[in-house]
Amino acid sequence: MNLSRIWVLLVLSCSSLVADPNLPGGATTSFERLREAFTQPASNLNPRSFAQFFSGDTIFNTNWVNAASVVNGRDGLGPLFNTRSCSACHFKDGRGRPPEKGEISNGLLIRISLPKNDRNAAPRAHPVYGNQLSVRALPGLLPEATIEISYKEIVGKYPDENEFRIQQPEYTIDDWGYGTPDASLLMSPRVAPSVFGLGLLDAIPDEIILAQADPNDQNGDGISGRPNWVKSPSRGDRQLGKYGWKANKATIEDQTAGAFQGDLGITSALFPEENHSLTQVDALAFPSGGSPELNARDLEDIVFYLKTLAPPASRFKDDNAYENGRRLFVQSQCSSCHTPEFTTGIQTEIPALANQRIYPYTDLLLHDMGEQLADNRPDFEAKGNEWRTPPLWGLGMIQKVNGHSRLLHDGRARNVEEAILWHGGEAESSKRVFMHLSAAQRKILIDFVEAL
Repeated sequence: MNLSRIWVLLVLSCSSLVADPNLPGGATTSFERLREAFTQPASNLNPRSFAQFFSGDTIFNTNWVNAASVVNGRDGLGPLFNTRSCSACHFKDGRGRPPEKGEISNGLLIRISLPKNDRNAAPRAHPVYGNQLSVRALPGLLPEATIEISYKEIVGKYPDENEFRIQQPEYTIDDWGYGTPDASLLMSPRVAPSVFGLGLLDAIPDEIILAQADPNDQNGDGISGRPNWVKSPSRGDRQLGKYGWKANKATIEDQTAGAFQGDLGITSALFPEENHSLTQVDALAFPSGGSPELNARDLEDIVFYLKTLAPPASRFKDDNAYENGRRLFVQSQCSSCHTPEFTTGIQTEIPALANQRIYPYTDLLLHDMGEQLADNRPDFEAKGNEWRTPPLWGLGMIQKVNGHSRLLHDGRARNVEEAILWHGGEAESSKRVFMHLSAAQRKILIDFVEAL
């Protein structure tokens, strides 16, 4: 038996409430450090649940086919879609990236909508193209559009005269398959985030998240985290949004079923309509894979899989590296939004997730990130310059798992340093503190974030 497994057993033999920042998922934490680091089940998961976990794993990695295929039960793809499987965007349960020149994207999509009159309402779908562009189509149909990204390099200097370079993305949407929309169309690029640890975030009680909100900045620290209240197909109106780049999904069920509809063209009980419009008449001639195409049991299994994927263990070199980095992280006010620690609540559905001391480094709230990062596309109560604080756990493993280190909502940042330098709005002061650190201190802080 290897040492990692022995340590897992020692953890599990103790109380479930383990206070150790090296165990970001508490007793669920995985100790895999290679390319499968994001694919592991919770270490304390009851073995009786493994069958459901691996059933969900299979569905997540399945390449769906069109309904004219002889494959039964995994058909109904498209007819307009972005990818054939969940894992094509979230490879090995990790993070997507922007496409290279001439590449059709798997890991980035373009959300779209029209301006809306009610600021608290869901985005208003375009009458032809809906809420999301599909860059692939079954034979006989045109994709909705093509996406090309170019970058403008911006060169700057720290106060210590060291140079930095960041890149501003510029998007070209061409080859509209069903008519060119007018200039009122709102567009927002989004890369696919890593999907491990979702069940632990789900297990944080809503009241704990809401207690951190400070929409009017009453404490005067310049940080004004706000909840996004959204309509949930699985739970009904007025639910706290936790998932998605703008916290526009309330449950993992909503997020998962929405992705099946929008990304794969696969219907479910939560999203029973196809993702194409009546204007795209040719699409109506394509057979369906059933009604719904993703059955309730399969949706249940894949949601269970996503809820029980374990965060990987932190990778601090030693206690000094952790303490020195943590000190700078707090000093820079990074922890004001990237809240280090939570304790999960009572969990009857999946006991492994209950009463865990976790370190996700997020508050799951919306923050103004400044005009340079704004997409100017409101989403329920989220404004065009607001984004949900993304978790930082496992961030340093993205390179090993996914072969890149692209960060932020659109993947423009090529590393942690660039991601920090793009921060604005409520995070402007934190960025300024970071910029005024010495080069050695900046490295300590970056190394800390990459080891979380």
